[in-house]
Amino acid sequence: MAALPEDTVCGVRSCAEVPVHPADERGTHQCRPAREIWWLDPELTYGSAKPFVFTQGHSVCNRSFFPCFDTPAVKCTYSAVVKAPSGVQVLMSATQSTYVEEEGVYRFHMEHPVPAYLVALVAGDLQPADIGPRSRVWAEPCLLPTATSKLSGAVEQWLSAAERLYGPYLWGRYDIVFLPPSFPIVAMENPCLTFIISSILESDEFLIIDVIHEVAHSWFGNAVTNATWEEMWLSEGLATYAQRRITTETYGAAFTCLETAFRLDALHRQMKLLGEDSPVSKLQVKLEPGVNPSHLMNLFTYEKGYCFVYYLSQLCGDPQRFDRFLRQAYVEKYKFTSVVAQDLLDSFLTFFPELKEQSVDCRAGLEFERWLNATGPPLAEPDLSQGSSLTRPVEALFQLWTAEPLDQAAASASTIDISKWRTFQTALFLDRLLDGSPLPQEVVMSLSKCYSSLLDSMNAEIRIRWLQIVVRNDYYPDLHRVRRFLESQMSRMYTIPLYEDLCTGALKSFALEVFYQTQGRLHPNLRRTIQQILSQGLGPGTEPSVEQGGAGADSEADTDAPALLLGDEAPGGAISLRDVNVSA
Repeated sequence: MAALPEDTVCGVRSCAEVPVHPADERGTHQCRPAREIWWLDPELTYGSAKPFVFTQGHSVCNRSFFPCFDTPAVKCTYSAVVKAPSGVQVLMSATQSTYVEEEGVYRFHMEHPVPAYLVALVAGDLQPADIGPRSRVWAEPCLLPTATSKLSGAVEQWLSAAERLYGPYLWGRYDIVFLPPSFPIVAMENPCLTFIISSILESDEFLIIDVIHEVAHSWFGNAVTNATWEEMWLSEGLATYAQRRITTETYGAAFTCLETAFRLDALHRQMKLLGEDSPVSKLQVKLEPGVNPSHLMNLFTYEKGYCFVYYLSQLCGDPQRFDRFLRQAYVEKYKFTSVVAQDLLDSFLTFFPELKEQSVDCRAGLEFERWLNATGPPLAEPDLSQGSSLTRPVEALFQLWTAEPLDQAAASASTIDISKWRTFQTALFLDRLLDGSPLPQEVVMSLSKCYSSLLDSMNAEIRIRWLQIVVRNDYYPDLHRVRRFLESQMSRMYTIPLYEDLCTGALKSFALEVFYQTQGRLHPNLRRTIQQILSQGLGPGTEPSVEQGGAGADSEADTDAPALLLGDEAPGGAISLRDVNVSA
């Protein structure tokens, strides 16, 4: 398959054909897979019926997928021809597509200029279901009913809210394809075709937020793109701001404030671990030669970027006025181009001349330049008091469990029914307990007695947090739940954090045992990452073995690491994926 750019400057158009053919008859790849192309054997899919392949170009991987200027500063249209075996559905991030069944040939065309990283392909046992007038979901047949029931009607609601705020949706269709658990991040905003990991389907609130975030990228990131990877906050900070404006319109301010509090809590956790002088906490991060831009992507990109955008919205006194600025003087002005931060800030001050006269860009302690280039936490954070009805019970319950005497505190805590809480409330509560771990053993015993069975029936975002508490406190009576969870999960977002925690304490032998039993169901890249975690602290020659052979085996370390985010952070460090849960 080839997806080659049509040079919109020179008018040169190139296109070539290469078949999608993941494996030969012996079950091994005919060529070494490029870093952005993920080949999966049937057993690595949910349905175990057919092979699967997908690409992940963010940030600079598509240069090994097709010839391109792999920089967000360059945009072009593209066409592609893909030949696939009968029964294999092929999709691309394109505005137009046709299929000639007799030839098994798909043809795609993207009519709007996009940066190279937004060219994406997926192929496998995928079936569609319409969920709105301009949206459908694609998923493996066993997942399609769940995906359809959770998103039917909702995506159109979110698109309509976004259009009211930021102007027309420019990409025609907004389809979503659910990928197997090997997908290395939570979601990716490929135009016309959002990629999202199927594992998130069981966590309704996380699914809602993640899809709305990708919807927001249709305006911020896809239509208007950061021209340099050193300013990823332009896409992620603006998309996060737009996401929260959309959730406020559709679900109310209290829910938005709860989700924001949850994310800012994670930001401060990351700040505490990295230190306030960490260079990756800048919005304008210096990209050194040879560094993968994805390794600079962290919660500061999203949440510190969001706080700066929120601060700008507060300067003009009215979020509706700021929405109008973004619609008229940013999206409409710069659509299908790439910009730098100064373009946004100059347009802002031009649109609000009274603010320019007041020199708001130079206010002491809140200078725009300081927002961009100072390390540390955001210079200002949003007022989240509208979410107090949801965050106050979390604070109260956490205080009870850290109060003395324990018997009295536990009795009071047991009267609070967290089964009726929102997922983000329970996750925030458990994160607070995680931050305080290791806890006194009697507290962990009481927590387990009170919540363990209940939490075991909740979604994976809740369960993994409770299981991390179990592991960080060496609570052996609940260790069987950790084993069962790892036996059922094939996604890095739900396996890596537990293996990191298991290997920093006294449970490494347990981790090795579980890994040996489950490694055959994991993608080779994920196996390699876990192997590296398990090998930390082991002597020479004792590195855990990974099964050799089989389609998809990759002997290199996992270099496709956007989900790890901090690049050179060693496995087993205190920063785990639960602190990020990144959507690109």
